[in-house]
Amino acid sequence: MNKGLKIAVIGGGSSYTPELIEGFIKRANELPVKEIYLVDIEKGKEKLDIIYNLTKRMINKAGLDISVYKTLNRKEAIKDADFVVTQLRVGGLEARARDEGIPLRYNVIGQETTGAGGFAKAIRTIPVILDICRDIEELSPDAWLINFTNPAGIITETVLKYTNVKVMGLCNVPIGMVNNVAKLLGVSSNRVRIEFAGLNHMVYGKEIYLDGKNVTDVVLEKLGDGGLINMKNIPDIKWDTDFIKTLKMLPCPYHRYFYLSDDILKEELEGLKKNKGTRAEQVMKIEQELFEKYKNPALDEKPEELEKRGGAYYSDAAVSLISAIHNDKSEIHTVNIRNNGAISSLPNDVVVEINAVINRAGAKPVVLGELPVQINGLIQQVKAYELLTVKAGVTGDYYTALMALTTNPLVYSANIAKKLLDDILLENKDYLPQFN
Repeated sequence: MNKGLKIAVIGGGSSYTPELIEGFIKRANELPVKEIYLVDIEKGKEKLDIIYNLTKRMINKAGLDISVYKTLNRKEAIKDADFVVTQLRVGGLEARARDEGIPLRYNVIGQETTGAGGFAKAIRTIPVILDICRDIEELSPDAWLINFTNPAGIITETVLKYTNVKVMGLCNVPIGMVNNVAKLLGVSSNRVRIEFAGLNHMVYGKEIYLDGKNVTDVVLEKLGDGGLINMKNIPDIKWDTDFIKTLKMLPCPYHRYFYLSDDILKEELEGLKKNKGTRAEQVMKIEQELFEKYKNPALDEKPEELEKRGGAYYSDAAVSLISAIHNDKSEIHTVNIRNNGAISSLPNDVVVEINAVINRAGAKPVVLGELPVQINGLIQQVKAYELLTVKAGVTGDYYTALMALTTNPLVYSANIAKKLLDDILLENKDYLPQFN
């Protein structure tokens, strides 16, 4: 029963990998990991080498008996794996810069996981994730796929609709919200529990509990008074007090793109003018500095600077989820999974981001019932956009893609949607075999 676990990390050369390794080290007493395979593509070989060496130093420092392998052969890594973690970025940060830049040409918000930029990222990623899933079906059909690749909701939806792979999608936004609420209340995060409901990057905190006592009103009041609950990669625009009172729920940081679109767009356009570039260009700089640090043979732990990448708490979320599955914990985690009736306002077979009981059998969502009317409309519209994007990404159908972009709440006109789509298809043609 307690044979060692084999973990395959697809996108092993990512700057986030040390986060994940730190998670496995921290939970070594409950997770018998024997082998970690770090996988990347030829273009990412140099980064993979650097991450592999750092990983080995981290494992050695912890005194753990874990074998680490690096490979460009994905099949070798996936064969007989117990868990496959996907954290890849098709086209790298250069593609992300396009995702953020193309929409701004048309005065549309440019963001890498939501709006038109998120659409571009999704249709590039879908063929790759389906390929990976074919390998899992063939070489380790019992493995769990833990997907951290964005847009996590759309990618998880694709896997559930078009493959037989056991999958849970994961995002660091909910765990980040819990930690930030704890900071706001001046308590440790293990005392805070939030009832989450919605979609990936569109999730709301419906009720907030401290030691089992409902403190939603207290937190919302602090938020309305200028308390910040945010992430490193999203502009820190304060919420309006009356809006928070009306919403009666905790918005996630990404909601700023939808509720404060004018402010965000203004900030993005000013950033371009001042030559600050897009967020992608800032991240390229952070990445460069991180990899310089990672190269240092004396470094044998995750550097603090990694938190600037916007991926903080990821290892905590990912590794505690893997432990809950492996150890049959029946513990509550916030994951992207099939709705199965948990949110009655949405179809049973769509992916939602929700609290679920996690054990060896998988995830059982905590039933919520109907969505409150004040959030139902936006969630329905974003879900319609997601379903159309999945279909467009799988089939490569131009008209489905056009409808997906037109349906997105951040794209304000059908004419603009068409221009955006044509630019996205042209500038991403190397990554879109399904559209050729």
